[in-house]
Amino acid sequence: MPEIVLKAINNFVCRDISLTVKNGELLVLLGPTGAGKTTLLNIIAGLTAYRGGISFDGRPVDRLPARQRKAGYLFQGLALFPHLDIRSNIAYGLRVQGFSPGEITGRVDELLRLMNMTHLSNRYLRDLSGGEKQRVALARALAPSPEVLLLDEPFSSLDFRTSRYLMMELRRIQKQLGITTVYVTHNLLEAREMADRIGIICDGRLEQVGLPQEVFFYPENQRVSDFLGAPNVLDCDGWRTLREGLIKASCGGMNIVAAHEGDNVKKVVIFPAHIFVSKQRPPGPALNRFKGVITDILTSQFLTRFRVKAGKNIFLAELTPEAFNDMGLQKGSEVYLTLKLKWIRII
Repeated sequence: MPEIVLKAINNFVCRDISLTVKNGELLVLLGPTGAGKTTLLNIIAGLTAYRGGISFDGRPVDRLPARQRKAGYLFQGLALFPHLDIRSNIAYGLRVQGFSPGEITGRVDELLRLMNMTHLSNRYLRDLSGGEKQRVALARALAPSPEVLLLDEPFSSLDFRTSRYLMMELRRIQKQLGITTVYVTHNLLEAREMADRIGIICDGRLEQVGLPQEVFFYPENQRVSDFLGAPNVLDCDGWRTLREGLIKASCGGMNIVAAHEGDNVKKVVIFPAHIFVSKQRPPGPALNRFKGVITDILTSQFLTRFRVKAGKNIFLAELTPEAFNDMGLQKGSEVYLTLKLKWIRII
């Protein structure tokens, strides 16, 4: 699958964006609504005018129309045909491109197996759940065997449990096919779960590109830091080595275990997105698990951030609004916070 290279891309939204998407990787474009993520996806697909250069494996595609760029596109609105059954929806693009009946049947059967939907092949959209419709749309995007897969907010209309399951399925399929993929979302949790690398876009500018842990823990500027949310920074009263590469730090009366090599442990840092929140005591060992009370709630369209007082410390945590409401949380609720070991950083 091709490596995608963008050089100095500009149009009415995007501002001088240069980016490389590596062969076979899943790169997530993350940013607030209106930042230019979907516009950049449309530029890669050849659906929007732009200045600058795009190449697939060193081959310029700027003069190629969308249908010749070999890019599968899963639109946010799905754009499925309600009068066609699943099989016909998946086959539609193949028929338009002139594939033979035998080729169409074989390819559709292959995709139905890949999506675990063979038993649903003759159903219509009215008989499908939201998650099943999403899988049909993905199968249709993959039907012509594209070299590049473009996904625009694929799970934004689904509930948290369904979207979490489909994220795992999409990741499995993407790795199985080895297809170079660009995935657009405003959801930090999706980006963290899905990405090989993350690109942060704000106001049409590509602010930072890196591995998830690099982006979340080492934001390159204030714009990235403000979008991701400020990290929790706890002052350490003392620390000791448990074994090589592992320490226990005392922070406001809390004992926090973290990976660390070296001396001078002064602060423990963890982002709100990397704190597991539960209303009941989680099973298993109590490593880095603390009980607290919600003292403040900060609600936005995409995330619910809330402060939790645990011992002498105040933590900022976050959940999707759906997850927060499903748990019945409110100001004064008691919750358990689990600090995920792999995401804790030491200063």
